[in-house]
Amino acid sequence: MIAVAFGLTPDDAQFEALREEFFANYESRLVEKTYVFDGVAELIERISHNGLKWGVVTNKSARFTVPLTRAMALFGTARTIVSGDTTPHAKPHPAPLLEAARQLDLAPQRCIYVGDDERDIVAGRAAGMPTVAAAYGYLGASAETAGWKADFTIATPGELLNLLKMA
Repeated sequence: MIAVAFGLTPDDAQFEALREEFFANYESRLVEKTYVFDGVAELIERISHNGLKWGVVTNKSARFTVPLTRAMALFGTARTIVSGDTTPHAKPHPAPLLEAARQLDLAPQRCIYVGDDERDIVAGRAAGMPTVAAAYGYLGASAETAGWKADFTIATPGELLNLLKMA
């Protein structure tokens, strides 16, 4: 974002100070306008009610992930939260997904990875997990998820319940 907004690269002398200013501003307002997409709370409730383990793997650094997930009750039943700096590699590398599976004490092939970006699907496939492309949320309905080669695509969070045979 710094590169786009200011035309700077990480090599520019001003880059790091602007980046840190952005991060500090972001951090101070982390949950002010944060909301859960329609249907996600119900999905998590059903998953938890049925005794399934679930978690989050994000490229967001722990600096932001930890306070965000602690501030939102939705994450109270998450069995793992893996941040972008939990492992030496971020997605699309499979390391964060494999770490989540390890923390959940599940073989990767027993996990289902749902992602809203192509790098999520690449990471899931590399980790040996069945993948689900979430064609909602940040991407909007016009996202070209077909090219991601996910095992499944869902248009709403509730559709995941059908895949899990919990509908």
